[in-house]
Order: sequence, then C-alpha cells, then structure tokens
Amino acid sequence: MVKKQETVNYSVMKDVDLPADIRKLNIAQLNTLAREIRELIINTVASCGGHLASSLGTVELTLALHYVFNTPQDKIIWDVGHQAYAHKIITGRKDKFATLRRQNGISGFPRREESPYDAFNVGHSGTSISAAAGFTEAGCLKGDSNKVIAVIGDGSMTTGMAFEGLNWTGDRKKNMIIILNDNEMSISSNVGALSSYLNRVMTGRTINTLKADIKNFLKSIPGVGEYMIRFSHQVEEILKTLMVPGALFEEMGFTYVGPLEGHRLNHLIKNFENIREFPGPVLAHVITKKGKGYSFAENKPLNYHGVGPFNVETGQSLPSSSDIPTYTEIFGQTIVNLARSDSRIVAITAAMCDGTGLDQFCQEFPKRFYDVGIAEQHAVTYAAGLAAQGFIPVVAIYSTFLQRAYDQIVYDACLQKLPVVFAIDRGGLVGEDGATHQGLLDYSYLRSIPNIIVMAPKDENELQHMIKTAVDCGRPVSLRYPRGKGVGARLDDEIKKLEIGKGEILQDGSDLALIAIGSVVTPALAAAKRLSEEGFNVKVINARFVKPLDEELILNTAATIRKIITVEENMLQGGFGSAVLELLAEKNITGVQVKRLGIPDEFVSHATQAQQRHKYGIDEEGIILAIREMLSNKSDK
Repeated sequence: MVKKQETVNYSVMKDVDLPADIRKLNIAQLNTLAREIRELIINTVASCGGHLASSLGTVELTLALHYVFNTPQDKIIWDVGHQAYAHKIITGRKDKFATLRRQNGISGFPRREESPYDAFNVGHSGTSISAAAGFTEAGCLKGDSNKVIAVIGDGSMTTGMAFEGLNWTGDRKKNMIIILNDNEMSISSNVGALSSYLNRVMTGRTINTLKADIKNFLKSIPGVGEYMIRFSHQVEEILKTLMVPGALFEEMGFTYVGPLEGHRLNHLIKNFENIREFPGPVLAHVITKKGKGYSFAENKPLNYHGVGPFNVETGQSLPSSSDIPTYTEIFGQTIVNLARSDSRIVAITAAMCDGTGLDQFCQEFPKRFYDVGIAEQHAVTYAAGLAAQGFIPVVAIYSTFLQRAYDQIVYDACLQKLPVVFAIDRGGLVGEDGATHQGLLDYSYLRSIPNIIVMAPKDENELQHMIKTAVDCGRPVSLRYPRGKGVGARLDDEIKKLEIGKGEILQDGSDLALIAIGSVVTPALAAAKRLSEEGFNVKVINARFVKPLDEELILNTAATIRKIITVEENMLQGGFGSAVLELLAEKNITGVQVKRLGIPDEFVSHATQAQQRHKYGIDEEGIILAIREMLSNKSDK
C-alpha cells in the first residue's frame, strides 16, 4: 500500500528534476523511480483529485520515452494528456505537483505556457497524430532532424480525427513515431471494430506466454544451436504478422513494431532506441495496464479514471458534505422514468456512459442504449438517422465535447428539424479540468442555428420538467445543465411539460431587473433577497429559454424598469445577454441600461467552480456588486 505523502522518502526521485537526470540512471534505478512516481501521483490525486488510472498506466512508457529521446528538442505530443502526470513530474514540475489542478497551480493537462517539454496543448481526444504530423512537416521545412512522437491511447483511436491523421501520415512517408498506448480501456469500455481488432487475439499476457512457450519448446530440441534460435525469432515474427493488428497499420504505410510490454523498462528502452533510427512513419504498439501499481485502480479502472479526493488506504472517495443529488444523476433517473413509458426514447453517448449518468439506462434498456466511442460527430448523425425513423434520441455529451459535432448538429439534425435531444452535461464552468473542458460556448454556438430550442434549468426539479419538455416537443432541443450537485430543490412527483419560450418571475420589483438563465438563477435570486433587506426592490426573472426568448416578459420588463442585468454562465459573445440586447434593438427599445454578467473574451483556467464564479462576478457577491453599481449611477435614473 502507498505510504502517506509526508512520510515518503524518494531515494531516486529526489535527484530527478529533468529528463537529463533520468538518462544517468540504470534500469534498477529507473524501476525505483517508477515506483516513487506512482506514489507521488497517488498521494497527490488523493488530495486534490485528477486523472489517476490513466497516468498510473504510463509511468514506464513516459520514462522510456524521455530516456531515449532528446526532449525537449525531440517533441512528445500527448493525446488528451490525462496520462501525462509522470511527464510533468520529470520535466521540472515535481516541486509544484502538489498544486495540480488548483488555482494558480499546474494544469492537469499539458500546456505550452507551462513548460518547453509540453509541445502542444491538449485536453480532447484524437488530436495527437494530426498535431505531430504538423510538427514533422515543420521540421522538414526548417531542415531540422528532431524526432516527433505522438502518444495516443485510452480509446482515442476510436476518433475519426485519429484515422484522418493516420491516413495522411502514412501516405506522406515522413519520419514520425506514433506510440499506441493500448490499455484496452477508455473512459467507458472501448467500443468499435478497431478496438475489437486490437484486442481480438492478444493481450500482453497472452502474447508473452505464447512467445515463451514457443522458445522453450524450440530450446528443448537437442542440438538447438544458433540456427534454431534464429528460427525461433522468425517464428515469432510470422506469428506476430498473422495474429496481431500490425497488418492494418502496415497497409496504411507504417512500420509496425510490437506489441511491446509497456511496464518493462529495459524492453521499452531497447525497442525505442531501435525505433528512433527507423526511417519513415513508425507505429509502436505498447500494451499497458490502466491503474498500474494501485490495486483499487487496477481492479476498477473506470472508477479511478477521473476522481475527486479519496482515502489512499481504502480507495474510497472522501465523504461528501451533502447528500443532494447531482444534475447528472437527476438526468439519468428522469430519462429512465420517461423511457419506461415511451419505447421511442433511445440514449446515445460518446464513451461517457457513467459520466453522463446513463449507466442505469444502459442496464435497464440495453437494446436502446448506444455508446458509439469517442466519436461525437458520428453520435449526432447516428441520432439524426434514428430520429428520421420515428425514434426520440437523447444524445448525452459534455458541452466541451459537443463542439466537435457542430456541423452535424446544424445540417443533420436542425436543418431537417429532427427531434434529437442534446442533453448537454457540464454546461458552464467545470472547475479543475481547466480551459479545454469549460462548457462556456454552447449558448452561443447553438442559438444561431435555426429550428433548435435552447434551454437551461434553474435547479434539479426544473431539469426533470425540461427533460420531459424536450422529449415531447418534436424538434431539436438543447438542454444544458451544470457539473456538480443541485441546489437542494424538492422534486415534484409529477413531471410536466413547460411552455416553450416562457420564463417565470421569481420576485417582483421596480428598481432593477435581473434576468438570469440556468445555474446562475439561484445566486441571482439570493442576491436580490439580500438587497431587499436593505430596501432595494429588484425583480428576478428565470428566463428558462435562450431560444426562443420570452419576448413579452422581457419587453414588458424593459418598458417598466429601465435597468436590466442579464446573468449567464456562458461566454458573453453571442450568449444569452446578447440575445436580450438583440431583442431590444430589433424592437427599437431605447433608453434601457443593460449590463451583461458572464464570461469575458478569454479562456478560463483551472480552479474550483466557486473560485471561477467569484472571479467572473456571477456568484451571489458578484451579482450584488453589479446591482449596487447600476443602482448607484444617479445619472441614469
């Protein structure tokens, strides 16, 4: 069992700050270093949360890459990057590792701004091969001979972009190395023909057992000599050609090497030294174990992919301070309840069954549940095909990942006015995962599309009503809800449809109007109630819909109250507040002072959700400050 962090004596890692340091070590010292890195990762993630199992599975792979290749001159480009914690530790960030994913600390993903060893910013799946191809071409144009290595795995090979990159790279014949980190897992169980192909006959144990049995048999023949030893290697290569997936990559133009044992440093180093000298594109197939070195993560890697703080000794998550369900849980429960009485409802996710709350739906309706792998574009058009044949597909995808299917939303769902429900989880600020995962664009990128309804609930009770509304409305619908727990609202026993495009007045007032949408409605109402104790009279509207707006309610409010503050957890450009301004402009409403609260024109870095909301003034305190500022402006009264 891993020791508590403060008592660990890192005998080798204490002298390792940069990759140059590990190149001075022997294999025994490297193996010790691997164990110490795992201890640091486990103890740190237990404290601050993060991506555990993926990074534990790539420790030896990371050490071997930095040992053999001359980084940072040679470029390692990680796919997604949630498997790069060991990389961070040995590239100058060991002493900062305790700040992982914390405000003003180091990111949970590679970032160019953070280190010269982070060649490319990542956070989404499938980008590494294409980016590495660009680096390779740039090297050719500049005339340098630096190596470029893409590390892809954890299900990312199911993405269409990965295939596009493979197709291009194999055809170009330039010197480039792809490491396929095959742990037979993604966030959810791997799906798809390629995944089946990669795992069809071989696992690391099967491969090595077969090779050992053949060699032992041949060596047992009297008078074996050098001829039979050479013959054994030839047999191994023949079997590899026949039984492992190298043929696929060879046909695409790659020199295929592997499968390699991903936790044997001497094995990896020797093979990488050979690969380093190969001309043309090379694909090295490395077999690793997700969660390696921490028994709980090895046995249940899905449970330890992305984790919050936990007890190292037991593997159990630290107890929550609240038993309020999450929005994701409410979504999952509601869609199951609705599907029991409507056989047309089907559910689709992109390798995020548990993360999107569809695990219960999958268990209860296995024939109506589809995990398409990390393929959001396919997920949306697949849903459109189902919808065109009379079904009601509910596509559950995180906001930040749905962006990758924008073209399909526009032309395959909305243009045809097909009843696809986009259940957009993690809408808004998501906290510690940082810039690549914030769900801050969906109001903006969806409200400009014809035929779609865009809505967001103020709490978990309204969420269940909106799910019913979305399923029954017969049109494309975007329904976004935040990461984390609800506000503690009581759930109605009966789920009802809401009137499309109608908001609600939560508190009347005459001094100023707050018009809020989604997760910021609750802090807006709390701010107004606090100010009412001081004699301020603030009207609070829960807009419910970004599109269509409740034009009557907003215009009547503007006519009677000349000061309006809109509040949203979205980028200000093109978001809900912009929609309100456009309405006022379209109707020639003048003399109304409008202030928009939301996220300005910048990417949001990692911190807690509370810290992020406070920074951008969309928590209760920030809204109170904005109200005071507007009401104190005497010239506009």
